[in-house]
Amino acid sequence: MIPLYLYILLGSLSIPLLFSIFFIDFIKHWKHFFLSTFIIAIIFLLWDAFFTHYGIWGFNSNYCLDIKLLKMPIEEWLFFFVIPFCSLFTHYALRHVVTNFSLSNLTTNILTLGLIVLISIVLITNLSKAYTAINGALLLATLLIGFFYYHHLLQQFFASFLIILIPFFIVNGILTGAITESPIVWYNNSENLGIRLFTIPVEDIGYAFTMLFGNLMIFESFNRKLKKLHIVSLS
Repeated sequence: MIPLYLYILLGSLSIPLLFSIFFIDFIKHWKHFFLSTFIIAIIFLLWDAFFTHYGIWGFNSNYCLDIKLLKMPIEEWLFFFVIPFCSLFTHYALRHVVTNFSLSNLTTNILTLGLIVLISIVLITNLSKAYTAINGALLLATLLIGFFYYHHLLQQFFASFLIILIPFFIVNGILTGAITESPIVWYNNSENLGIRLFTIPVEDIGYAFTMLFGNLMIFESFNRKLKKLHIVSLS
């Protein structure tokens, strides 16, 4: 029997694969996507393994395959490849369908600076909470890099992220116990703010943003470098 966690990943993957024929421009850059995803996955898997080892979060074996690496089920490893693919596919599909799908420069500046101030306050006042502190620090770094070096990309992704949050709440809601007797992924609330959006720790939104936008920045950097090399070769 296929465990629930794997069903969730397969279900998430099926939708972009079904529509991939219409957005082949993203799919044809699969090498860059895999490399950018691999880089981000290494960072997040090390973080994941550390938190799993110290009981900051964990996994219910009743909903996972009996295959573990570093105490994490194989589905958790697959998560860092499947979810970025689904999310970034959504980002590029939205840009393909809707012309100029992005926030204005002013709105992006206000939103980014507001988030930087808010996250800094939360971070400083919750340094003893491991998930809140590490998540906040990485999110803060991601926003600062995006603001100063990838501003146009940040404008686009903020708009996409609002749409990506819809499947995010569905998938994360199921993982954190929305439809099961006990969660597939459980959290030690003494290491986070203890604020839940339905069943989802509020920090997970920042976690998702850092993972996805970090991936997008690296992916776009590879693509830009390729375009520059192509221009040079033609000149």
